[in-house]
Amino acid sequence: MMKIKEAILEDIPEEADITDICFEGSEIVIYVKNRDFFTSNGAVIKQIVSKMKKRISVRPDPSISMDMEQARERIKKIVPEEAGVDEVTFEPAFGRLTIEAQKPGLVIGKKGETLKRIKKETLWFPVVKRAPTIPSEVVQTIRKVIFEESEFRKKFLNKLGEKIHSAEKKEIEWVRMGFLGSAREVGRSCLLLQTPGSNVIADCGIKPTNDEFPYLNAPEFDIKKLDAIVLTHSHLDHCGFIPYLYEYGYDGPLYCTAPVRDLMVLLCLDYLEVAQREGNKAPYSSKDIENAIKHSIILDYDEVSDITPDMRITFENAGHILGSSQVHIHVGEGLHNIVYTGDLNFDKSRLFDPAFTRFQRVETLIMESTYGGEDSLQPQRKEAEEKLKKIVMDTLKRGGRVLIPSFAVGRAQEVMCILSEIPDFKYPVYLEGMLWDATAIHTTYPEYLNKDLQQKIFHQGKSPFTSGIFKRVGSTKERNGILKTGDPFVVLATSGMLVGGPAIEYLKSFAEDPKNTLIFVGYQAEGTFGRKIQKGWKEMPVTESDNGKRNVLEIKMDVETVEGLSGHSDRNQLLKYVQKLSDKPRKMLLVHGEEGKCIDLAKSLHRMFRCETIAPKNLEMVRLR
Repeated sequence: MMKIKEAILEDIPEEADITDICFEGSEIVIYVKNRDFFTSNGAVIKQIVSKMKKRISVRPDPSISMDMEQARERIKKIVPEEAGVDEVTFEPAFGRLTIEAQKPGLVIGKKGETLKRIKKETLWFPVVKRAPTIPSEVVQTIRKVIFEESEFRKKFLNKLGEKIHSAEKKEIEWVRMGFLGSAREVGRSCLLLQTPGSNVIADCGIKPTNDEFPYLNAPEFDIKKLDAIVLTHSHLDHCGFIPYLYEYGYDGPLYCTAPVRDLMVLLCLDYLEVAQREGNKAPYSSKDIENAIKHSIILDYDEVSDITPDMRITFENAGHILGSSQVHIHVGEGLHNIVYTGDLNFDKSRLFDPAFTRFQRVETLIMESTYGGEDSLQPQRKEAEEKLKKIVMDTLKRGGRVLIPSFAVGRAQEVMCILSEIPDFKYPVYLEGMLWDATAIHTTYPEYLNKDLQQKIFHQGKSPFTSGIFKRVGSTKERNGILKTGDPFVVLATSGMLVGGPAIEYLKSFAEDPKNTLIFVGYQAEGTFGRKIQKGWKEMPVTESDNGKRNVLEIKMDVETVEGLSGHSDRNQLLKYVQKLSDKPRKMLLVHGEEGKCIDLAKSLHRMFRCETIAPKNLEMVRLR
């Protein structure tokens, strides 16, 4: 730190009146008393960043910042009323204020002029965040935790920064990857990346259908030596076991994008609620989820961050769900470069642009293989959308009802976009609790949606998620009231595989009426209710929620499957993704797929690209260099 301070002081004028130079994670923060230097330091800081190759920020010493209430009133005068400012919160420990607004662009102003004025007149470091179009309790709770724990986070980030920048750099004799889950299987993704000086986990999920967890008892894994967790996205098979690591004693950083953090919290809280409702013991508590929030470090796409003394990461779009990332890991000073795709979609969808491929260097690629088998081909997305629209409209016009069991994150919002574009659609579409909450989070982060949707939301003021056709079902009483009506409607409900949740209650009501239709839009795992009905079972045993009795449910309603709306790439898209990579990998590791699909894809990639391909098994260690 002394060397870093000396290097900074060489280029910053003495009149800046520096009161502190400290780490905040991988960023170096300079606190100053000079008002002019705080508000206009761009050229000086740019020069230092260029020389030191570090992220540097300038913040105000608390002594010069305006009183918080006065600053709040000043912001009201500066920002146009139509910006829709919902809340202004302060973090004195960081010299930072956050403005939540319905239209963040009006808070920033043309060429950032409004934001510059706020900074100059209040002498706080301003941050602008989008207020959810649909209010989200989860987003509000997370932001509250972050603000209330600002003193803790300042100490945590400073300690982390010292560890990253001050640790003695060890010679990197090897780089290896261990597979604690998701090797030749779908579920419990958990990869362990190690060098002589670093231990990093990428993802840590569960198998939601049967509660199988990663192999944290592997001899290579030591929780006390774990330096960082990197999370690609928020599906439970990738994030569902992260809070357990904090229960287990981990107290280090969790790196992800902002929407991934928020959706992770939503899904993990729901996982705890389901476990409690079913009388099962959960492996962690809500306190551990809160601990993950307190230790989270948010990165945007294309933002480079050191995470250990010999590793830095960059997140890039994976095209899978909101905020989902591929992670580029740079080991050493140009020694080795790894791309872990997480779950990947290389096709433009209603929600997201195709996965990023312009990586400058990739020596090792770790890629998912969910649909990697030779027979794993999906219809064109346009065909799938038209099929879905037709089935829905045919059912509604004959007076029937449509049940679409759906995963809360990703698939539900994709279906919402499709239904919202049906001309003159006049039927209600009911969304059950968690689907509504997940959609609210999508309205918080429209900048992570594809360019077409951003154009509609930002420039035309039209969001598919706020269409009047969508109605929230907030309670069992409301659900029962809807079911008693004789009107046709559509319902989107969890669980997507009919293993529980409100979808089962709608199924009980709809199943015996041939006018109704059940539409599967997602993968149905072997052994689930959804898979059995999809196979043609006409009688299903169900338990009544009010009295616990077991009855036989006759399936007389139409059953349809619409393929092609997946958030995963099919085989052809996976091959095309590798072809389009700017740099061709020397080694490819295939994970997150059934055994045969991983092996089949590995063979095909070897034939096409003449490089080493491996379909590792769980608990294997593979040397990358």
